[in-house]
Amino acid sequence: MRTQAGDDLIERIRAHSSDGAVVGPAANDLLSELFAGYPVENLARLLRSGDDAAVRTGAWLLSELGDLAAPMLGEVPALLVHPLPQVRFFAIDVVPSGGDARHGPAVARVLSLSADPEPGVRWKVLGYLADATAGQLAAGASYLEEGRVKELTTWLARLEDDGPDPREVLARLDDPDPTTRLFAAAAAARLYDEDGSLLEHAATLEDEEIRSFAQAGLDR
Repeated sequence: MRTQAGDDLIERIRAHSSDGAVVGPAANDLLSELFAGYPVENLARLLRSGDDAAVRTGAWLLSELGDLAAPMLGEVPALLVHPLPQVRFFAIDVVPSGGDARHGPAVARVLSLSADPEPGVRWKVLGYLADATAGQLAAGASYLEEGRVKELTTWLARLEDDGPDPREVLARLDDPDPTTRLFAAAAAARLYDEDGSLLEHAATLEDEEIRSFAQAGLDR
């Protein structure tokens, strides 16, 4: 019975979370059960367990589910401020990059992670910024406090409509502030079809996060 199988797998993950593995056999089997119809809401038993490793595995499962994770979006804000970088990293994948303003608070938390101390998390935010719709960015910006991140998000959201100035993007790519460079790299990716030279310039920067992201975009 599918429900019993899924329940058993969750208990196995909770019992063996101390082994340090994010993705073990039980997690992979549970992912298959979720795709086959096991209720995604049951992942709350991992996400609310208080056990960091179990939460990390639960966040990974959500990140793999795509639209099937929608019933659990209410759990995402807490995951985005979790002390474990991997949990924050996986949680970003769960926040819709399109859609309506209902997701604004969660988007705002992703935007705030543009200044996260962990490079991997910032890199994941950069990918989100490159893919999110202008409407979703604007919705997130409306929940941000006044400051650099809100200013940069508003700029990025308006870039296509206002008519991009390549010189401004280039100037921000070379800015000494790492958050400014991150948003500029997202702008370069969003404008690639119009001006590929911006992403090409980003791929020459000393900033490893920006350079690797830009090079991956060019390789595609």
